[in-house]
Amino acid sequence: MQPHVMQAIHDWRMSWDDQQFAAQEAFTAAFPALTPADRCQCYGPTLRWEKPGEGLGKVCLDDHGRATIEFERVPKAAVGQAVTEIWGADWFDEGPGGFADAAPGTYHYDDESTYAEYEFDVHDDGTVTFGIAYVKIDDIVTILDLLEQALAEHRTA
Repeated sequence: MQPHVMQAIHDWRMSWDDQQFAAQEAFTAAFPALTPADRCQCYGPTLRWEKPGEGLGKVCLDDHGRATIEFERVPKAAVGQAVTEIWGADWFDEGPGGFADAAPGTYHYDDESTYAEYEFDVHDDGTVTFGIAYVKIDDIVTILDLLEQALAEHRTA
């Protein structure tokens, strides 16, 4: 391979690494409980969190620059507040009260234009397990920020 081509690939790789690091910083700025995982659990950098009474989960960045959240057992009221703030109530056919009032069950949406996937499992214990996959970094940061705000309000309530 020609030296100038090798240099261009090297420059691109360094830029990509910088972007991945910046994405992780944005994730943790929005949701401070996230910490780097000991090992990658996706196709790229992985951050994990676990907090008794608030849930656990991970945020991953794939090799295409898209992000995925997989959170488990998050209080339904906090998820409902964050999701309603972003999409409004009943976007996922969860009912007019949003996820805060949703009946137990699975709610999902596949965005055919972006290939993003959204799935929310409402449990009868008052928690929600959800996955939001293959979305833009800024969208995940918005979700994380609103969820953090909702959890903070429920901590002080």
